[in-house]
Amino acid sequence: MKLHVSAIAAGLGLGVVLGAGPVAAADMPPVKIGVLTDMSGTYAGMGGPGSVAAAQLAIDDCLAAECKGMKIELVSADNQNKADVGAARAREWFDRDGVSAIADLTNSAVALAVQGIAREKNKVVMFSGPATTALTNKECSPVGFHWMFDTYSQSAGGAKATVRSGGKSWFFVTVDYAFGHSLEADTVKAVKSLGGTVAGSVRHPLNAPDFASYLLQAQSSKAQVVALANGGQDTVNAVKQAREFGIVAGGQRLVSLLIFLSDLRALGLDNAQGLSYVDGFYWDYDDATRGWSARFEKAFRGLKPTMTQAGVYSSVLHYLRAVAATRSTDGKVVADKMRELPIKDPIMRNASIRPDGRVIHDMYLYEVKKPADSKGGWDYSKLVATIPAAEAFQPLADSTCPLVKQN
Repeated sequence: MKLHVSAIAAGLGLGVVLGAGPVAAADMPPVKIGVLTDMSGTYAGMGGPGSVAAAQLAIDDCLAAECKGMKIELVSADNQNKADVGAARAREWFDRDGVSAIADLTNSAVALAVQGIAREKNKVVMFSGPATTALTNKECSPVGFHWMFDTYSQSAGGAKATVRSGGKSWFFVTVDYAFGHSLEADTVKAVKSLGGTVAGSVRHPLNAPDFASYLLQAQSSKAQVVALANGGQDTVNAVKQAREFGIVAGGQRLVSLLIFLSDLRALGLDNAQGLSYVDGFYWDYDDATRGWSARFEKAFRGLKPTMTQAGVYSSVLHYLRAVAATRSTDGKVVADKMRELPIKDPIMRNASIRPDGRVIHDMYLYEVKKPADSKGGWDYSKLVATIPAAEAFQPLADSTCPLVKQN
């Protein structure tokens, strides 16, 4: 299927049948996967139509291997970053349209709403865009999987590196909904555990065009670190305006707790240089990531993938392998097989699935290069450190997930 057809279908929420080759075997169930994402808002760059393209690559790859002969259909829709909109679409997909699994979600509030519906309907849901750790704590589900990153993974590596290098006092500029609250809380916990302090915080609405008042409060706090607990276009706007206000030039450090390759591209190296951030996937990590990213780039508008889009590929491919192995689309049956099968793909290293649905894998601390150090194109970041899978995510012993048996 040509990409422009997929992109149009993504915008309209239309179904696209992939893999028109051999007729599906009688004992292999038809599969319909939904990508529910932000198609045009603040998170569209890190998810959006690119997530649909990533899901398509996963389907194509499985059809060429374990899923050969299966009928697989892909649908997509815009959740508009609204929990009620996302929940209504998920319920419609499950009840009317025969969708057996949903991927991406992008927004934490939407994800929490859909998690409950998927649990009720016994349908698999895979989160690559949302960040709240509630998805694998009190809101966990036997059919829910948190695939790429979360607020703990983003706070742990960044906070440790920053505090240990002298950034002791922090001020937070936080987006005012579940994702931002969770990201700030996890980072505060990490900062204080390392002997740091919190000078204050301020919250802003989603899609804030003007950060002047928030950044002035951060500047006047005299905190050594100004931490941005937001994402997407909000992060881009905040970083640009922080440069204009001279926050970095005045001696404060600017730390983005969640930034994507699409954001770095929007910012440019002049604005982003020196930023430290934690990522679960970077296109130039090794030969495998470079090879897969080249395929994605060819398939989707000449763009390299973000970690959310890479996570969609990984989660959809793993789900389809589990369907092929069980010859079933029953949520519990497939979810159990997903936990059993090893995760093998070009995206993640040392990956496995815990009882709470958290997919753990190596995470990475990167620093954005200075313009003079970039070799051009998409060469934005340099690897500073690898955070092992066992350390990158909230310890299972600390989980409040009812599925976890506490000793």
